[in-house]
Amino acid sequence: MDIYKNLNDMIEFIEDNLKDNVDYKKLAKIVGVNEYTIGRIFPVLFGITLGEYVRKRRLTLAGRDLAQYNLKVMDVAISYGWSNATAFSRAFFSFHGIKPSEVKGNAGKLKFYPKIKLEVPKISQEITYEIIEMNELKLYGLGVKTDDAHIKKDAPNFFKEMVNKYNTLRHPDYGMVVYEQRFYSDNYEYWVLWNEKIEGFKEWVIPKSKWLKFHIPSSEAKDIQDMSDLFYYQFITTCNYNLREIPELEYYHDGVTEFLVAIN
Repeated sequence: MDIYKNLNDMIEFIEDNLKDNVDYKKLAKIVGVNEYTIGRIFPVLFGITLGEYVRKRRLTLAGRDLAQYNLKVMDVAISYGWSNATAFSRAFFSFHGIKPSEVKGNAGKLKFYPKIKLEVPKISQEITYEIIEMNELKLYGLGVKTDDAHIKKDAPNFFKEMVNKYNTLRHPDYGMVVYEQRFYSDNYEYWVLWNEKIEGFKEWVIPKSKWLKFHIPSSEAKDIQDMSDLFYYQFITTCNYNLREIPELEYYHDGVTEFLVAIN
């Protein structure tokens, strides 16, 4: 399965249905994965959540329609999925910087969000992995909120902060990335976790699951981030695996890291 081709087919389907209900189950079916997987990989590949992409394309075309045709604002709002004129006007102003009623004579101020097209990377790299089963894990630690734009700095900084603050404890066992609802949110939480119960730390119960395991001969943040990029840009886009709605884990031991992603 080539998700790159299927993702472009999905974008065309979205484009053809911007005036209709965009069914995420249908989108996932076009790509050949489950809804959680498409919600997870879309913002990594395109730099925007799927829900936000649909919203920006609708507002782009709504601005075009108001500028080119003699249409009522409410009619345009309804045609692109808004049932409330106030909500449409608020979203329109937030995106374009002008009110829908001000478009005539100000079309030059409208913003344009283009249709996405995904190009297959020309450079590929061999990736070694295995599928393992792990029993339920109980982990204990603290976390920090972050997002797409900041996680590559926030995660290693928070990890160092935790190691320095709790230097009487042994080295953390796990790092963990928690994803919010990926259709609409680019927010994450990054957690530093230990196997043993620690007073004042939150308990996480990670259910029994199958996992994709990628061996990283390092515990350096850059090496872990490079593997994560390889996973999302090359591995998951060309392999037929459905991801489970379980946080992503980094298991640190003996100077190496195991990058772990739960699958169905």
